[in-house]
Amino acid sequence: MSGQGQPSGPDWARRFHLPHAHLETVFGGDWFALKAEAFARFFGTPTFLIGQTVVVGVWIWINAAGLTTFDVYPFILLNLAFSLQAAYAAPLILLAETRQADRDKAHSIADAEHREELHRISEQRQQQMEKQTALLVDMLGQNTTLTERVQELLRQNTELTDKVMALAERIEAMTAKVSEHIGLPAGG
Repeated sequence: MSGQGQPSGPDWARRFHLPHAHLETVFGGDWFALKAEAFARFFGTPTFLIGQTVVVGVWIWINAAGLTTFDVYPFILLNLAFSLQAAYAAPLILLAETRQADRDKAHSIADAEHREELHRISEQRQQQMEKQTALLVDMLGQNTTLTERVQELLRQNTELTDKVMALAERIEAMTAKVSEHIGLPAGG
């Protein structure tokens, strides 16, 4: 977490996905599992479909042309090969699809949790900003009140200074009159 309580780093971003890490590979993490998943994924590719079409075409052409007689028409060995392929391919593909659906569901749940966490953090930040804004407005109001009070005190101080000056001038004038009246020299 950073200074403002903000989550950071790659671990924070993936923390919602970590409970579902066991779903990362379809068949587990060993050598066979990785090869089986790769094989199941390969079944739906254009490369596989084109390759299979070429092999079947060559197979039928060799046997129909009479170049060999190991699988003559109706190509029972070819049908057996297709049946064997289907017997292994179907469960692998279904298992891969099921586990992929589980993985997608787990990731969507983790993403939803992540979005909820981000929303919660956003709401917290919004509330903090509202509190800070209210505090700032309050402080500005207090500052305005203090400024007005200082201005009032300055005005009163100026009035008092003016009054003191007026009194000092009157005292000086009276002192001069009293001095004249008693016969003392002025200023002394």
